[in-house]
Amino acid sequence: MVDLKELRDEIDSIDRQIVELFEKRMDICQKVAEYKIRTGKKVFDRTREQAKIDTVKGLTRSEFNRHGIEELFQQIMAMSRKLQYQLLEENGVAGRLPFIAVDEIERSKVRVVFQGVEGAYSQAAMKQYFNEDITSFHVEQWRDAMEAIAEGSADFAVLPIENSTAGSVNDMYDLLVEFENYIVGEQIIRCEHKLLGLPGAQLSDIQRVYSHPQGLSQCKPFLEEHRGWKQIPLENTAVAAKRVAEEGDKSQAAIASAFAGEQFGLQVLADKIYLNEANSTRFIIITNQRIFRKDADKISICFEQPHTSGSLYNMLSHIIYNNLNMTKIESRPIEKRNWEYRFFIDFEGNLNDSAVKNALRGIREEAKSMKILGNY
Repeated sequence: MVDLKELRDEIDSIDRQIVELFEKRMDICQKVAEYKIRTGKKVFDRTREQAKIDTVKGLTRSEFNRHGIEELFQQIMAMSRKLQYQLLEENGVAGRLPFIAVDEIERSKVRVVFQGVEGAYSQAAMKQYFNEDITSFHVEQWRDAMEAIAEGSADFAVLPIENSTAGSVNDMYDLLVEFENYIVGEQIIRCEHKLLGLPGAQLSDIQRVYSHPQGLSQCKPFLEEHRGWKQIPLENTAVAAKRVAEEGDKSQAAIASAFAGEQFGLQVLADKIYLNEANSTRFIIITNQRIFRKDADKISICFEQPHTSGSLYNMLSHIIYNNLNMTKIESRPIEKRNWEYRFFIDFEGNLNDSAVKNALRGIREEAKSMKILGNY
């Protein structure tokens, strides 16, 4: 009869040998790193690592073990690379990131562009982030704002990136990849929708309500109490407020912000009509300069990785290994490459931190491509 204790003792003995051999392997990897520091060779050699995995897989006796050995050695070699990246950083050969640290982001006497019309939530975000002595203008499309930054007609742009209820603004991620513009700040605005009408109008006068489709959806319980009203979707809430003001019809109302109401001379007919009191939109502050505040604590990056099993895990392992806290992950399809995706990651840290440099170097070396979108 098999003695379970004896089997466990045997496993413990094997595990000790594995640990000893792992540490011996890592000691040799350190010497390899020292050689690469002297010679300037790259850490990651994909062809050699694949050849090594194929060799050790051939030493196994079953298909199950072949798969297990493949996973095991992928992780062992990943740990070896991480050690080498760390040693490169410690020896000052990790390379400099093309970003300049500044004490403050300029908030006065600058040109700022926002998308939408006067009274939009993006204008409200701009007013909260920047000082009063700025020059601002608005454009119709998000792309127009990115182009204004790229060509230098504006110093900064204020654009939405995420809503706590509706989720991410996917098109914005694509534009961040397309343009050489960078995030230097963010501003969160509470979406406190109100029913706005002409001065002197009453709830009993209302027959039509305009708003962005999400604005209508976020106020659904309130609107269900007034089923006789016709709901008309428009491109954004500020456009809705502007239309009500311009048409001068007391039977029309808009669901928009108090800020939009002030801009267009409308009065609040009903307050707190939204379903989710925590509903907020996060706006990013964008410039064409590669700068970041010295006290910035959030980093956004994007990368493409090989379309193979475990590749995303390998990319994220650099964040985990360096004890960085990832706060967000998004994926977007890559144009003209069906079923392949570009990943967008937010994590806590500063570009001057050694742990951040280690993580970014590892991802940059092993990904097909990587872009730092900003540190803010």
